[in-house]
Amino acid sequence: MKDNKQVRRLIDENYDQIHKLIQEKIEIWFDYVVFSSLWWLGVALSVIPWILWFIFRNKNSTDRILYSGFFVIIISIALDIVGDQFSLWHYRFNVIPIVPTYFPWDITLMPVTVMFILQIKPDTNPFIKAIVFAVFSAYIAEPFFHWLGIYVTLSWKYTYSVPIQFVIYLVAHYLSRRSHFSKFY
Repeated sequence: MKDNKQVRRLIDENYDQIHKLIQEKIEIWFDYVVFSSLWWLGVALSVIPWILWFIFRNKNSTDRILYSGFFVIIISIALDIVGDQFSLWHYRFNVIPIVPTYFPWDITLMPVTVMFILQIKPDTNPFIKAIVFAVFSAYIAEPFFHWLGIYVTLSWKYTYSVPIQFVIYLVAHYLSRRSHFSKFY
C-alpha cells in the first residue's frame, strides 16, 4: 500500500495536469468557438425550446411536467459526464467551455422534448412514446449533431443510446403521473 504522502502527491500532480488542460480548452474556446456559428446555434438551442415550451405548455400541468423535466436534466448531465470521462464521446463547440457536456442537449433539448411528448396525447401508451423518443434521439438527433461536428463518438454507437433514452422517457412519464406529495406544514 502506498503511503498517504505519495497518494496526495499523485492526486495533486493529476489535478495540475487537468487544470492545465482545462486552461488550454478555455483558450481554444475563446479563440475559435465563442461567437462561431455553431456556438450561436448552441445558444439558440439552449433558449428557444424553453421559450416555446413556456408558450405551448399545458398550464394546468406545469409543475408535474417540470418535475419530470428536471429529472431528465439531472440524468442527462450525469450520463453525459460519465460518457465524456470514459472517453465514449465528447463535444466540440460547447456553449460554456468548462462544462464537459453539451449544455443545449442536457439542459434544453432532452428535457423539453420529453416534456412536450408527455403533453401530447397523454393517454397514448408510454412504451410507444418511449420507443419513438429513443429512436428519434439515437438515430436522428445524435447523427445530426455528429454531422454538424458538435458530437464526436469515440467508442459509442448510436444504438447504445436507444435503451437509455427509452428508460429515461419511461421514468419521466412515471414521475409525471405522481400525485402523492405531502403538504408542507
